[in-house]
Amino acid sequence: MKEVQTHPLNFVKGRGVGSNVPSRFNSWTRTKEDVEALEDEADGDEPKVRTEVTLRQAKSIISRNSSPDLGFDQSINPYQGCEHGCVYCFARPTHAYLGLSPGLDFETKIFAKSNAAELLRKEFASKKYQPGLIALGAATDPYQPIDRKLGITRQVLEVLAECNAPVAVTTKSALVVRDIDLLAPMAAKGLVRVHMSIATLDNELGRKMDPRANAPAKRLEAIRELSRAGIPVSVYSSPMIPAINDMEMESILEAAAAAGATQASMVILRLPLEVRDLFVEWLQEHFPQRAKHVMSLVSQLRDGKDYDSSFGTRMTGTGVLAGLLRQRFELARKSLGLAHWRLTTQGDTSQFRPPREPGGQADLF
Repeated sequence: MKEVQTHPLNFVKGRGVGSNVPSRFNSWTRTKEDVEALEDEADGDEPKVRTEVTLRQAKSIISRNSSPDLGFDQSINPYQGCEHGCVYCFARPTHAYLGLSPGLDFETKIFAKSNAAELLRKEFASKKYQPGLIALGAATDPYQPIDRKLGITRQVLEVLAECNAPVAVTTKSALVVRDIDLLAPMAAKGLVRVHMSIATLDNELGRKMDPRANAPAKRLEAIRELSRAGIPVSVYSSPMIPAINDMEMESILEAAAAAGATQASMVILRLPLEVRDLFVEWLQEHFPQRAKHVMSLVSQLRDGKDYDSSFGTRMTGTGVLAGLLRQRFELARKSLGLAHWRLTTQGDTSQFRPPREPGGQADLF
């Protein structure tokens, strides 16, 4: 295991990491904005470090990518940073671009795009807009605890529903059932699928992996409620971490299928940039006797490296161990009758319509 850059460690209850590694761009300066200290209930431990939420006026809301690994080129993230505190979150390094730490700052300093719905309406109204599948929550969770109070994700969904825009929602929060009244009519038109992320069924391990997210049982109940409402659900058995949670893969798929999930996918652990050192610190805190063994197995998934960002393999890994994980996933998926959610899946854009102008004439049909 390669040496970890040392930073002052202080693991606190209710938070995912124990250090605040400086931003790669720490020479940047930040202007002070309106900050509200907001808290909300979650199933995880109550954090001792208080969350600060900054309400921000974003300049644009649809992000675009050309990655061949993804089945979408348009995504919306109502929040920057995520209070769920998943140590393995691949989005952590994005906080460095804000002059903040990918460590504790990422999960305690949240930026909310309060004008998200307004911007989306403007983008959809533009004659230049080309309809495509919208990935809602491609980086950070759109249903993290603060959305219970701010409701920005619901506002975005209202615009998506009005315009018949296809959307794939990714979350690990049962809060998604709040919006069944919007999601069910969209599902009836074939415009929505919810992807529920479940990395473990063990509550104790869950509190370590994603300390402020809903407990696994609540996520399974959310799958059940969504399915009863006719909303298709996929389960992400991700990330798979060797010698930590990979032994639960089949159990996760079985539990999700029993709750009503119809599709499944699996992604192995990704450790880009600062996430690698944060993850090693986490291992040494929670699994000190297993840490070196886990990182040895992680490197076996990447041809001897802790991470490889190459397109085509960054999600699936390479080598014998990665192949065995994929084989296990395929066997379990097929035996449970779960379809494989493929990264090339696209939404139905034929029903898209631009938003009506305020005070404009309503449609006759």
